[in-house]
Amino acid sequence: MKTYIKRFLTLTILMILAVILANFHIEYSAQGKLFNNIEDIPKNRVGLVLGAGKYVGESSRVNLYYKYRLEAAFSLFKNKKIDLILISGDNSSIDYDEPSTFKQDLIHLGVPEDKIVLDYAGFRTLDSIVRAHKVFGLTNFTIISQQFHNERAIYLANNNQLNVIAFNAKDIKGKYGLRTKAREYLARTKAIIDVIINKQPKFLGPKIEL
Repeated sequence: MKTYIKRFLTLTILMILAVILANFHIEYSAQGKLFNNIEDIPKNRVGLVLGAGKYVGESSRVNLYYKYRLEAAFSLFKNKKIDLILISGDNSSIDYDEPSTFKQDLIHLGVPEDKIVLDYAGFRTLDSIVRAHKVFGLTNFTIISQQFHNERAIYLANNNQLNVIAFNAKDIKGKYGLRTKAREYLARTKAIIDVIINKQPKFLGPKIEL
């Protein structure tokens, strides 16, 4: 029994160390590529918005991650830091369509429809990043999400030889934000595993030139 307990404790410690190291590695990979101020960020032709659901669960409460990414994308476009907005999100069912919801709200804010492109197969961050290159032909673009998410997206882009920067949307504080960031630790470990095994998007499909 003591042997099993020792093995269990050793494995647990190794797993915790792996998660911590993954976190630091991904943070390091994003250094110099994250921007908080509109004035400081260089211009790219395309901004890639990483999708999120508009509402929290089944409630009518607006998801602040969605709201702040929407505002960040609009701010970049309004200040001529991007010319096109590529929205990559989940459209895995008829009644769940992240890209179209973003599009409707951006149009409502004043972004012309012909400046918005939708990627309906951005089921995961990896899918969004790799499809931006392999489907939409991009090698240089600006990622738009919260900082913790941008760091992981930059890591994935770096490992696909893409030249990206990221604009940090406003972050979320409180219990809601803490839960999301706790899950992010595991997502970062998974991202490193995906790079090691050369994980590819669920769908690719024909190329679309932007």
